[in-house]
Amino acid sequence: MKVIKDPKEMQHLALDARRQGKIIGFVPTMGYFHSGHLSLMRRCRKECDWTVVSIFVNPLQFGPREDLETYPRDLDRDLRLAAEVGIDVAFVPEEKAMYPPEYQTYVEVTQLTRGLEGFYRPGHFRGVTTVVLKLFNIVQPDFAYFGQKDYQQLKVIERMVQDLNIPVRIVACETVREPDGLAMSSRNVYLNPDERRAARVLYRSLEAAREALKSGTTCSAGLKAVIWGVLSREQMIRPQYVEIVDPETLEPVDRVERRAVVLLAAFVGQARLIDEGFLEMEP
Repeated sequence: MKVIKDPKEMQHLALDARRQGKIIGFVPTMGYFHSGHLSLMRRCRKECDWTVVSIFVNPLQFGPREDLETYPRDLDRDLRLAAEVGIDVAFVPEEKAMYPPEYQTYVEVTQLTRGLEGFYRPGHFRGVTTVVLKLFNIVQPDFAYFGQKDYQQLKVIERMVQDLNIPVRIVACETVREPDGLAMSSRNVYLNPDERRAARVLYRSLEAAREALKSGTTCSAGLKAVIWGVLSREQMIRPQYVEIVDPETLEPVDRVERRAVVLLAAFVGQARLIDEGFLEMEP
């Protein structure tokens, strides 16, 4: 596996691969790999001729009181894992290479970013879309792979690609979970053993909503009450939001008529965790 730090070298290599007719697959990450990341890489490798993973903790998407400085990092381990999967290139740029002095250009999706994470983390998505577009321009992928756990991020990136006519196909991959249901996240490392046990309640709350829907509760208010009720029974959980929204527009829905998605965020100790779960009416 080749490791590249320089954006110009990465772009030159990618353009050369395109000239050779290779299908380029790309997995953008902030590193500290878990099984969710590796599943994206394996699918990328299976479906594409030439595969790239980026490792870059993007400062633009962190707020002033967020965990940029303490975000977990282990580059040597990440490179070893990516090589074991069979990734062709790891792109590992430094911050000054991505955002040199006098940098002043940003990308913003307006409507899809108004609520949910966009409300609680102002500026977050501007940082996400800016870095992802830069990475797309550098890596030149045909396919880019994103996990569904960061559901709002996924829809924002899809919208950016559509609106700006970017020639890349976004591949959404299902959330990878621990055996007890907890969504895999690099931030799970922040959890002590008691907090880790408590965090299981996030998935249980989603499952409770699905059971309530099967039992005939279709109004969002009732389903959210079920979720809040499950979360409230775990004292270590501090929920921030629970919303039931349209899967495409991310607008709140009053009732689940065909398909909706639950999006939630909660603090467990110092860790802020998010999760998602689809609610679907049975035919």
